[in-house]
Amino acid sequence: MREDPCRVEALSVLSTFRTDFFDALWNRRDVLFEVTDALLCTDGPVKSLVDLVLAPEHRRGHGGMYDGLNSGHIEVKRVRRTLAGLRLPRAGGDRIVLAVDVSPWLRPDASTSPDRLFCHTYGRAKSTAQLIPGWPYSFVAALETGRTSWTAILDAVRLGPADDVADVTAVQVRGVVERLITAGHHTPADPRILIVVDAGYDIPRLAYVLADLPVDVLGRLRSDRVMRLPAPPRLPTTVGRPRHHGAELSLTDPATWPTPHTVTSTATSHYGTATATAWNRVHPRLTRRTCWLDHTGNLPIIEGTLIRLQVDHLPGDRHPKPVWLWISTIDTADLDIDRAWQAYLRRFDLEHTFRFLKQALGWTRPVLRAPAAADRWTWLVIVAHTQLRLARHLTADLRRPWEKPALPGRLTPGRVRRGFRHIHRKLAQPAGAPKPSKPGPGRPPGSANRHRAPVRDVGKTVKRAETLTAHKQPNG
Repeated sequence: MREDPCRVEALSVLSTFRTDFFDALWNRRDVLFEVTDALLCTDGPVKSLVDLVLAPEHRRGHGGMYDGLNSGHIEVKRVRRTLAGLRLPRAGGDRIVLAVDVSPWLRPDASTSPDRLFCHTYGRAKSTAQLIPGWPYSFVAALETGRTSWTAILDAVRLGPADDVADVTAVQVRGVVERLITAGHHTPADPRILIVVDAGYDIPRLAYVLADLPVDVLGRLRSDRVMRLPAPPRLPTTVGRPRHHGAELSLTDPATWPTPHTVTSTATSHYGTATATAWNRVHPRLTRRTCWLDHTGNLPIIEGTLIRLQVDHLPGDRHPKPVWLWISTIDTADLDIDRAWQAYLRRFDLEHTFRFLKQALGWTRPVLRAPAAADRWTWLVIVAHTQLRLARHLTADLRRPWEKPALPGRLTPGRVRRGFRHIHRKLAQPAGAPKPSKPGPGRPPGSANRHRAPVRDVGKTVKRAETLTAHKQPNG
């Protein structure tokens, strides 16, 4: 019986990706590749690294697995180019939408692990938050349209003690966009790439730094922000310095809201009518603090469109609060405003990806000391998730009796992983067979460990001047 050509092509794309990934592995390449296969073919959530050794796809011992994570080498630049060369999902209007967010790998008890930061996490109670030591990772993923739990992870960077989140994000996004352009996913005739972030980012600064790229930056603003309107026209008889800013627009004071640029209404299936009110050419007033201390000349005026999104009701009869968004475009049409806030809501699909990486693939389960080993394991998990995304139309729906049937092509990442073992034998297997060996002698019984690891501090190691006066001081 002749196989479906679409299925043959999908198998070929997945096999090519596996071969390219194997070529990007240098030291301990066979064991790293088989760890990824064991991660894909293991039934159930990954609770420890040792459990992966029991999978038939992993033909080596547990010592070789830890040796591969601690001493192996992954050519990350090549993996990033391979990920950018894959078929990319598109959002509404045939536009590429990239979501950027930080997810922590919490390590509160790893006192000997370096480069840990205090990661912000939410507690179990309402309106509670905690700061727990760990390794924060910044992810960039392409979003799809419609309700889905799939995202295409394109990059991941661990934030160090001396890193500035905005600077690292700008460099990371620039690298992803340039790789997408090189791969042919974006041409000058295509719509501009949309970058979606949350309220923890300096959105105007990202828009200013990435102004030379074909991107628009969209993000949520805190509800207590105060923005500025355009400066009024200068009259001929006016003397003095020209005004750079207009009246204030306080998000908490409706009396400061001028007449909106446009108002749109959209009927939703879960939240009633969604009303988007937009104001054109709204900008923040910048001051010479933190990131703008070294800026030469006058501070820029970064104008954009302010959007207030209000829905009728929320699930559970909760009182809906408005969501304030800002996008780095002006004179935005009604259709583009609706697509903007809908793209922001799709940003939460990245949260489903984080939950799957942690709960199913066991991203934060290993107890690794070195940050370099954590980076290698992170990239193995990303490659495994990418293979599941490429196999979403190849695996059968092996659902549990209590699960509802899924439509063709609508399998969740967990269900695709459940059936990945059945197509594993049809894919490329570049890893070589293990060679017979015996374990080393190790430390003699009864001898003490004379090489104790030092205790590492947690937190930032570089403190930046917060004011212009402190910045100008000789020792500032």
